[in-house]
Amino acid sequence: MAQGSAHDTAAARPRPIGLVLARSAEILGDEPYFHEFVAGAERVLRPLGRSILLHVLPTRREELDCYRRWARDGHVEAVVLVDLSPADRRVSLVRELGLPAVAIGDAASGGGLDTVWTQDDLAMRSAVEYLAGLDHTRLAHVSGPALFSHTLIRTEAFDDAVAELGLTGRRIASDYSERSGYQATLDLLVGDAPPTAIVFDNDLMALGGLSAARDLDLEVPRDLSLLAWDDSALCQLSEPPLSAMSHDVQQIGELAARAVLAMLAGDEPELLRAEPAVVVPRGTTAVPGRVDGTADAPADAAG
Repeated sequence: MAQGSAHDTAAARPRPIGLVLARSAEILGDEPYFHEFVAGAERVLRPLGRSILLHVLPTRREELDCYRRWARDGHVEAVVLVDLSPADRRVSLVRELGLPAVAIGDAASGGGLDTVWTQDDLAMRSAVEYLAGLDHTRLAHVSGPALFSHTLIRTEAFDDAVAELGLTGRRIASDYSERSGYQATLDLLVGDAPPTAIVFDNDLMALGGLSAARDLDLEVPRDLSLLAWDDSALCQLSEPPLSAMSHDVQQIGELAARAVLAMLAGDEPELLRAEPAVVVPRGTTAVPGRVDGTADAPADAAG
């Protein structure tokens, strides 16, 4: 009798929510973004007896196979899709499989799924305006992979803001690793009229940029200002501390979890907007030629 009760309890336990990350395990281990995201989601799910089932896979093909397997075997009750691309195959696949899903991205890429949008276009405009307010006229953007929708949205916002403000802008796509940020910075700083400020799409690439500047005997921020995306402890503990675009990643995870619960309850799909990232000035941004970092920021620069 006791065995039957235990079996019934296990059978009634809610199935987990699946999250697949198709990226290098090395990058994921160093990058704190998704650790914070999962922590926020589980803060909402755990009191309800639910959890996140996280898989890290090296390719998108293996990610698609994972969704097919989960749908066939019933291992998860729903999934969260991240790093969306335009016309993303995963969106159509989960519909074909009847696998409930929430997307993290813009409404167009979400394809009608419940979607949590981080408003990266507004955040990038804030970043460019902040650096322009420090009298930088030659900017660069080291982005993530160009296949991601949020990368395309950030690069378009960068180009638009630079053009509207009459600045000069350059862009290089990288892979989120510290090594790629290092190499991109070296590439940007060769030749005439190099940028005086660089925006990086994550904290690891910005740390690579800081190392590259040191190897080139450039003083940060006097000779080069650096601004990271995804503020983290890595940014705060670097020397000097990295100025960063800061948003509450755990809040994004909470929004995703609430969207999953609403979807499973039968609510109509909707677009949830997270608060856009804001500039947190620290020791790697200043007026060109000065060394006193955040003291040079205009009073309203951080929005």
